[in-house]
Amino acid sequence: MKRAERLYALVDHLRARSPRTASATALAEAFEVTPRTIGRDILALQKAGVPIYADQGRTGGYAISREFSLLPLQLTGAEALAPATGPAMLAGSPLQASARSARDKIISALPEARHREAIRLLSRTYVIGDDQHRESGELLERAVVGGTVLTISYRSSTGEESDREIEPLGLLRGDDHWYLVGWCRLRKGVRGFRTDRIVAVEATGETAPHRPESLLADDLARWSARRLDC
Repeated sequence: MKRAERLYALVDHLRARSPRTASATALAEAFEVTPRTIGRDILALQKAGVPIYADQGRTGGYAISREFSLLPLQLTGAEALAPATGPAMLAGSPLQASARSARDKIISALPEARHREAIRLLSRTYVIGDDQHRESGELLERAVVGGTVLTISYRSSTGEESDREIEPLGLLRGDDHWYLVGWCRLRKGVRGFRTDRIVAVEATGETAPHRPESLLADDLARWSARRLDC
């Protein structure tokens, strides 16, 4: 077993035993290395921020918080790049920046061999499009998560522009487009706004009032029978 693989396995082993401790001797036997090697591995993990602590008592050993987890060892390079090819990475996606960040974090946490595999595949993976909506996309994402009321200038399919106050309810991908779904204070109902038709967007700082969770689900159930955007 290579060291990178052993470090991941060591964390999983300690998590499985938590809150019980495991001695260096027992760990050495389990991983077929010397206690000194286990000591070096533990030190490396601690320096990397893994919350492993040593109990110096009579039944002492090493233990870890069970809530702590690392990336699954079995993740392949291709699996690590899945966010790079999903809808969230397409041009115009409000989730594009977050998807790219998640992809980079996943790749950086891979064991060396699979890290190289992922980097090789990434250099041969392309997303056609641009970042012209990146800043507004990040703002939409934050507003949906935080429930912040937005003011938008919106251009309809007929070219008509209007200013709206929107209480964000969610993000939707349909008909090859992304939509901001929210309660439109102008129309007094749930509406969908194609993100590439949002000319300008600004967060008001106002927290949207609570609305029933069924509001969005009930409206989405009717979307297949009507046009997606207002």
